Amino acid sequence: MENVKKFADWLTKWFTLIVIVWAIFNYFVPQTSIWGKAYTGYLLGIVLFGMGLTLTLDDFKRILTQPLMVVVGTVAHFVIMPLIAVLLCWIFHLDGPLAVGVILVGCCPSGTSSNVMSYLSRGDVALDVSIGILSTLCAPFMIPLLMQWLASQYVAVPVASLFLNAVKVVLFPIALGVICHMIFGKKIEKVTVALPIVSQVAILLIIGVVVAANGPKLFVASSLMAIPVVILHNLCGYALGFGFSKLMYKVYPKGFRYAQQKAITFEVGMQDSALGATLALTSFASNPIAAVPSTFFSVWHNISGSILSSWWRNHDDRHEIHWDSDNGEKGSAKNADASSEHAFDADKKAKAAAK
Repeated sequence: MENVKKFADWLTKWFTLIVIVWAIFNYFVPQTSIWGKAYTGYLLGIVLFGMGLTLTLDDFKRILTQPLMVVVGTVAHFVIMPLIAVLLCWIFHLDGPLAVGVILVGCCPSGTSSNVMSYLSRGDVALDVSIGILSTLCAPFMIPLLMQWLASQYVAVPVASLFLNAVKVVLFPIALGVICHMIFGKKIEKVTVALPIVSQVAILLIIGVVVAANGPKLFVASSLMAIPVVILHNLCGYALGFGFSKLMYKVYPKGFRYAQQKAITFEVGMQDSALGATLALTSFASNPIAAVPSTFFSVWHNISGSILSSWWRNHDDRHEIHWDSDNGEKGSAKNADASSEHAFDADKKAKAAAK
């Protein structure tokens, strides 16, 4: 098991580079993954089943214990990212299936990568996970609703197909995973060590299918236009997510502190692009190019998330900002250390006096 964990850590560390290499390989050798086009729903189901295996009732209880922050973070995600997508399609004059693909990835729930980035930046991982769970559970209802509202001007949106496919690849696998965890309990922990490997391999296969299915269309001028759109979509998500959480701090400073601001930033800006690609390939099967923005997003948001989390951590260290500070005040780490030392000295004196 130790070797499995080491390999999982290695795969996570180099996942972005592996995605790029794998995508290039499938571009030149499409036969490698094209066979999987009919199985993308099952592949994503495996990923979300794994997610369900890691969840306990405590994870759902946490949503109830801090409902304001979780609900507000989820609403921010489903408002900010879809509207940015529509605005970028208008600015860059995107049309047809490509515009649908951009809006589709904008309507997806937050991606699991955001949990890792929140952890690396010393954000509130528990809040991050809670928003991710709630947004994923809402996805089968929110995606068809938002797509009908925002994307029907480009193509006919198959609302029923989107809903059924989302339920099939999201709700059922997660529910099955949670039930298995409840039945088998701690025995599941032996399996969960390998889940990151299984999930990342499944995501790689989905990306391979998208690249293989779009081959000749992938690097034409119209498709390449999706690259700057995807980059701006993600970066604007970070900026507006952070700005929104800063605004909420003024409204409710007790809940939206510095660590929570980081979590909401990543939860808003990072998408479940594997779900976007899968829904594009299943519900918009006649236009596989709709899956291209999700594929670009898969690569880019891992790069940008890693850079942002690393910058945030270094910024906090450089300015001595405590991870649990109220609003990222400079020098708060030094003050926290001084307070801890003062409390320790006071405790020692109290014990001495008691003797």
